[in-house]
Amino acid sequence: MLYNKLVELAQSGVYPMHMPGHKRNSGFLPSGLPYSIDITEIHGFDNLLNPRGILYETAGLASELYGSDKAFLLVNGSTVGILATIGAHAGHGDKILMARNCHLSVYNAVALFGLQPTYVLPGTDRETGIARSIDPATIESALELNPDTKLVIITSPTFEGVISDIASIADSAHRRNIPLMVDAAHGAHLGFSPKFVGCAVKAGADIVIMSLHKTLPALTQCALAHVCGERANLGEIERLLSALHTTSPSYVLMASIDSCLRLISSDKDRLFYEYERNLDNFRKKVKSLENLSVLWHNPAASADGFFSHDPGKIIIVTSKTALSGTAVAQILHSEYNIESEMACPFYVVAMTSICDSAEGFSRLAGALGEIDRSITPSATMPKTALSPPLPTANDTPGNALKLRGNPVALENATVRMSLEYIWAYPPGIPIITPGEVIDENIITYISRLWESGVALSSTKRLLPLITSIECSKGSS
Repeated sequence: MLYNKLVELAQSGVYPMHMPGHKRNSGFLPSGLPYSIDITEIHGFDNLLNPRGILYETAGLASELYGSDKAFLLVNGSTVGILATIGAHAGHGDKILMARNCHLSVYNAVALFGLQPTYVLPGTDRETGIARSIDPATIESALELNPDTKLVIITSPTFEGVISDIASIADSAHRRNIPLMVDAAHGAHLGFSPKFVGCAVKAGADIVIMSLHKTLPALTQCALAHVCGERANLGEIERLLSALHTTSPSYVLMASIDSCLRLISSDKDRLFYEYERNLDNFRKKVKSLENLSVLWHNPAASADGFFSHDPGKIIIVTSKTALSGTAVAQILHSEYNIESEMACPFYVVAMTSICDSAEGFSRLAGALGEIDRSITPSATMPKTALSPPLPTANDTPGNALKLRGNPVALENATVRMSLEYIWAYPPGIPIITPGEVIDENIITYISRLWESGVALSSTKRLLPLITSIECSKGSS
């Protein structure tokens, strides 16, 4: 495997008259970092942008493990795969159909390649504000209205673990010979156990992008791009990956990808068995919560708008209490030394994986039990979550980003066109994009997030100001 070969090189006595500049000389370097295996494309170690040897073998293992026709190693995270895939299938002025709850990287691709997006808005759970699964009927209707669509893009699973009916959505797209790309950044672990369903590769998507580092044991930035079938423009994907990837990819990261894939390939049954047992024990321990609750999808209750849900995403719901999700996340951090993944007004996301210990699950369950008992019944106050609004587009993101405007206080920006993105991170989904009209619903929604303590970001980093212009100055 790649890691072992790197260690052999480090111990071989071969002197590095090549990059990187640290020359694997530990006398100049902080301890603990893997400088000894940090190399460049030297003899015997292949080339990520034109793999023919050991990296080609790793990509083949990824393809075999997930069932795709071809896989690409990504060391710029899922983002580089998303950008390359979108650019490979749509050019300036082309239409794409995309779910409104796509990641910011999808929107950046829309602007970068000058595309015209048509949005599909998922439903919203009224208790939590979590976006539901994308309705295949909505995709079908949108494609009927936009037959010249070049690419369909959805996110499954979402940051909260919500999975959509990929097979039905793919069927709608494929009957029109339109490829489906799934941002499965949070789904690299799906498909290796009957309890972890929803693998987009197996469900019929044409291109699937997944981040190994989010849910499997791999270093940050480690990801994969999968291509399935003949609808995907494989040659253009390869070209754009070469153009967008760094030409100096990290062998430390690629070794991490290789090690992760080999671990899953050889030991997935045991690892997922233990993972499922830990999750089952956690579920039993939190059943007695009276004020807080943990969201578990009921497959029989299809009317709830959730096709399926990743059981590894623990959603702690606070909507029946006086505490916000951000407040509970802060309590977990300050009083129990537990760092959650994401906090929203009405829920907290705790991400788990096959690497979590039984002690870790027990610790979270115990903390939630203590917090729950500290909430008095008189303090409970059920609330209804706001649905994220869908703004009116006055221009495309690509055009709007080229315009110059002025920073205006958000509350005074009504009926002006935004020239920047505003998003909460995590999960990195834009609330408003360049070219969209700021209205009272947008202002109310952003203000509500702000008041709840949700961290908001913007392109210009000027919040609570927003760079905007009068709508008449845009090209509507």
